[in-house]
Amino acid sequence: MKSLVVSTVVAVLAATTAGVPAMAQKSGGTLKMIHRDNAPSGSIHEEATNSVTEPFMGVFNNLVMFDQTKHINSAETIVPDLAKSWEWDATKTKLTFKLHEGVKWHDGKPFTSADVKCTFDLVLGKAKDRWRKNPRAVWYHNLQDVTVNGPNEATLVLANPQPGFINLLASGYTPIYPCHVNSQTMRTDPIGTGPFKFAEWKRNEKMRFVKNPDYFKKGLPYLDAIEWTIIPSRSTRMLAFSAGEHDVTFPNDVVVPLLKDIKATAPNAICDLHPSNVSTNLIVNREKAPFDNPKVRQAMDMAIDRDAFITILSEGKNDKAGAMLPPPEGQWGISKEDLAKIPGYGSGADIEKARNEARKIMEGLGYTAEKPLQIKVSTRDIAVYRDPAVILIDQLKGIHIAGELEVVDTSIWHAKVARKDYIVGLNLTGVGVDDPDSNLVENYTCKSERNYTQYCNEEVDKAIFAQSRETDPAKRKAMVIDIQKKLIEDVARPIIFYGRVATCWHPHVKGLVPHHNSIYNGSRYEQVWLDK
Repeated sequence: MKSLVVSTVVAVLAATTAGVPAMAQKSGGTLKMIHRDNAPSGSIHEEATNSVTEPFMGVFNNLVMFDQTKHINSAETIVPDLAKSWEWDATKTKLTFKLHEGVKWHDGKPFTSADVKCTFDLVLGKAKDRWRKNPRAVWYHNLQDVTVNGPNEATLVLANPQPGFINLLASGYTPIYPCHVNSQTMRTDPIGTGPFKFAEWKRNEKMRFVKNPDYFKKGLPYLDAIEWTIIPSRSTRMLAFSAGEHDVTFPNDVVVPLLKDIKATAPNAICDLHPSNVSTNLIVNREKAPFDNPKVRQAMDMAIDRDAFITILSEGKNDKAGAMLPPPEGQWGISKEDLAKIPGYGSGADIEKARNEARKIMEGLGYTAEKPLQIKVSTRDIAVYRDPAVILIDQLKGIHIAGELEVVDTSIWHAKVARKDYIVGLNLTGVGVDDPDSNLVENYTCKSERNYTQYCNEEVDKAIFAQSRETDPAKRKAMVIDIQKKLIEDVARPIIFYGRVATCWHPHVKGLVPHHNSIYNGSRYEQVWLDK
């Protein structure tokens, strides 16, 4: 199955990159997409899910962005967006952007450097206006100020050199917002400078975005509109795609077992199977008894059979990993050889030995098969969350923990876990950028809003912020590997696996390039067109 899918994608890519003349792009048409749920809002800065970035990234622009035609996001694939050029000063602490002139917001007002400053003042909490949530404020811990020099130049001032900083700016999570539109409006009727204007949102039904005729990138976008139909049932989504009712699946929605169904019912479909940079992980509220006892958390971690999860859910295609995306696609991950040496990541015999020890821990705390620890395992009401949650509950039974599944409405899941309104959860953590300054800073530092488990180790905090300042790539990677090993040892947020998923589209969709090391950065869709 995998060879069939991959060979299809390779053939398509070869035709566009190996000297074969590309087809002339056609303008017009509506791209029909499938959405899996109701987005919590349209304000990208306030949310933490690709349910928001997928439909709304096209409303906005960044200062810079990852090339939408490249699979891998890296510093080498960053291209201009609202900024036409950028330059560091000699100290590597001032990053100055020259901005495009004549750019307009969708309501006709001019875009200027003041909007850049307003956006980052909101991120830093310096503005009079406030966001309800600010999940990536910690990304910008090193950003001191934004200064402007006329309407077309802005400088971001850092406290210390930070090699990964430009990558954060290129993420789909870092759009520039207008000064003149308040936060409440941006949640329900967002205004950007991007290729598509927000047009309509009927909750539980659809979202519609239409072409921005005044887009500053001449000739773009090709599409007249993008329409997202909301279909909560994954099986129904797949059937609707195979029947030709929609042009593209919800991006990164097709898990490995479903590829066979799609290739059987829509044999001409193009499916790109790739890493998602999304981990499936166990979250435990360590402030709630008995989980304030590190022995309980350790026993739960020891009960996890990662190979079983990977075999059941992906037919062996998903990957074991530490906190960072594993190689070869991941730049910062622990190698397979080193990972196999860590307890919990080895063979089946190692798992049984660990579970025996875990049972002894639980029995020492008074729990038995007849008197298990009763818990609720909370998870988001999406199949990709529910399925592994069921497996987790089954595995925890083996160490005298009886779990009951609690599914949470998808639109409130991230807000619920952010306010620590859970006991035990099965969570998916998507990484905005394959860089430690995104993942480690956001998910494991003491004061981060996205540190759902409330893990706090001051020495680890120091190490995370120290790697951020390290300018030698080899030294920085070694620091990051050591941090990941410490996170595993501390049972900070046990990573069960990193997923491999697919996006599928019909052959008449052209210019669609799924990104392979983040699910948040590739949905501008300004380069996509329809050959029909």
